[in-house]
Amino acid sequence: MSQFIQLHCLTAYPPSNLNRDDLGRPKTAIVGGFERLRVSSQSLKRAWRTSPVFDSALSEWKGKRTKLLGKEVYKRLSDQGVNEKQAEKWASEIASRFGKPKKENPLEIEQLCHISPQEWEDVMTLADTLATEGREPNKEELKLLRSDIKAVDIALFGRMLASEPACNIEAAVQVAHAITVNAVKIDDDFFTAVDDLNRHEEDAGAAHMGDAGFGSGVFYLYICINKTQLIDNLQGDKELANKTLAALVESVAKVAPTGKQNSFASRAYTSYMLAESGSQQPRTLSVAFFKPVNGNDHLSIAIKQLEAQRDNFDRVYGDCADKSSVMNVQSGEGSLSDIIRFVQE
Repeated sequence: MSQFIQLHCLTAYPPSNLNRDDLGRPKTAIVGGFERLRVSSQSLKRAWRTSPVFDSALSEWKGKRTKLLGKEVYKRLSDQGVNEKQAEKWASEIASRFGKPKKENPLEIEQLCHISPQEWEDVMTLADTLATEGREPNKEELKLLRSDIKAVDIALFGRMLASEPACNIEAAVQVAHAITVNAVKIDDDFFTAVDDLNRHEEDAGAAHMGDAGFGSGVFYLYICINKTQLIDNLQGDKELANKTLAALVESVAKVAPTGKQNSFASRAYTSYMLAESGSQQPRTLSVAFFKPVNGNDHLSIAIKQLEAQRDNFDRVYGDCADKSSVMNVQSGEGSLSDIIRFVQE
């Protein structure tokens, strides 16, 4: 039976535009009939896995997510004296093992592919062999995709390969879209830029005008981790799984999405985190906020509502987790290190 770890986080952001839609405005969602700010799970996962926090702990175990593997192989071959035509052909053959090549540029594949460190090393070793021996790759050498990999970001967030389903990796972590517990109204920041060399002899107006949407609120984020799946994805390496969990929890608590940071400096740490573990069927506590939080202390009210929702679920269904740990910045209860030790138990 799988062991699940559930994280419930409340993070307060000042005016910001953390995750933009196709018009450049903050992403939103209608929840309980009210508009809320939203940060997509894709944005959150990328912010975490590319953060200095994650990289410093796990850089040697991180994969690369790219369409441009063929270009890297082409450069590797060219740097070792392989002529342009052969380098392009061989690089395209290698890249095609990871996805369908683009018709207009066979060195690129059509979809992003997450490549593990072992696979990347195998690719570059093969490129070196081809350059040294002056020959094209054979069929056996092109079996570059593997299922027995140790890549922490792939183990966490999964990999789907339509052409090689045997090498798919089931994600061990499910991440909800973060939504504000409070209803919001998107505001617009009208701004101008002045030309420093304009002496106002002919035109005293601005050199540029624009506007940017922004909003503020307390975000609720729910994460469900299948620890059993994570260990399986890492080939049974429990030590590496625990290092991965530590880096993930620290990233969740400390790393903010990078959208418009230079304009808003909206970096924030999580103010409240509830961690739960057990083999019971997981459940989000988002229903606590379908009725938006009102009043002049959104964070404190949100904490009370979240804990009340947890208690009510336990009262009706029985204990929904075997044990829990809390970090509450408002009350000074618990710590991030307590949460990390908890998820590693």
